[in-house]
Amino acid sequence: MYDTEGLKILTEQECRELLGTVALGRIVFTDRALPAIQPVNFVLADGEVVILTAAGSKLAAATRNAVVAFEIDKFDHALATGWAVVVIGHARVIAEDGELDRMRSLPLKPWNEGEPVHYIAITPELISGRSLPKAPE
Repeated sequence: MYDTEGLKILTEQECRELLGTVALGRIVFTDRALPAIQPVNFVLADGEVVILTAAGSKLAAATRNAVVAFEIDKFDHALATGWAVVVIGHARVIAEDGELDRMRSLPLKPWNEGEPVHYIAITPELISGRSLPKAPE
């Protein structure tokens, strides 16, 4: 299936597979009643998107039990191909000791070493994606 712009609509399964192929995404959240976007590194754990943020950051405060969007993409401008995936869901701060221990074992490192961090998990409720069709040869 294609949308009205000629982009291929990805299935939920294709989107979930693509979520595991890149390590950098963007989280969209609300900051003082305005939309905000921040790049984040992430991993997938038990079907959730897990990110790190500094304790006390705007992102940590804004994402507590809030609905957020998370986007990843990959494009090759020379070949005019690529894709984008968007996850929408509730974000939660991971605070339970057992779950925190598991998060600390994930291959996810803070960008600023030494700062206290919060692990935030986004539970996907809506997943969508589009891809640019390959250019004719």
